[in-house]
Amino acid sequence: MNPFVDSVVSRAGWLFATAVGLAVGLPLSTGPVRVVDGLIVCSGLPRWAFRRGGTCVGSVYLTRDNDGDRVLRHERVHVTQWRRYGLAMPLLYAMAGRDPLRNRFEVEAGLEDGGYVR
Repeated sequence: MNPFVDSVVSRAGWLFATAVGLAVGLPLSTGPVRVVDGLIVCSGLPRWAFRRGGTCVGSVYLTRDNDGDRVLRHERVHVTQWRRYGLAMPLLYAMAGRDPLRNRFEVEAGLEDGGYVR
C-alpha cells in the first residue's frame, strides 16, 4: 500500500490545496461563489488566474464563466483525484502531458463533459 495515495497524507494535501484554491478564488471572484455537490465554484475570475476554461485546486474550481452542469461534473472527478493524490496531483498531472486528449486525468474526468471533444 502506498502511504501517499488515498491516505491521510494525500487527504492533508487535498485540504491544503483547497485552502490555496480558496485563498486565490475568494478575493479574485467577481461572480457568485457557490458549492455544488462538494465542489466550491469561484466564478468571475480574471483569465490569468486559471488555464483553459478553469482550474480545479483541491475542491475549488476557479473559472470566469465556464460552469455548466457537465463541466462541474467533470471538475468533481478532479476533486476525487486531488483527494487520492494530494499535493502530488500537480506533478502527476504535468507528467501526464498538456494534451487533454492523452492526459489520463482529463480522460478519467470525461473529455466530453470537460469540453475537449464534442
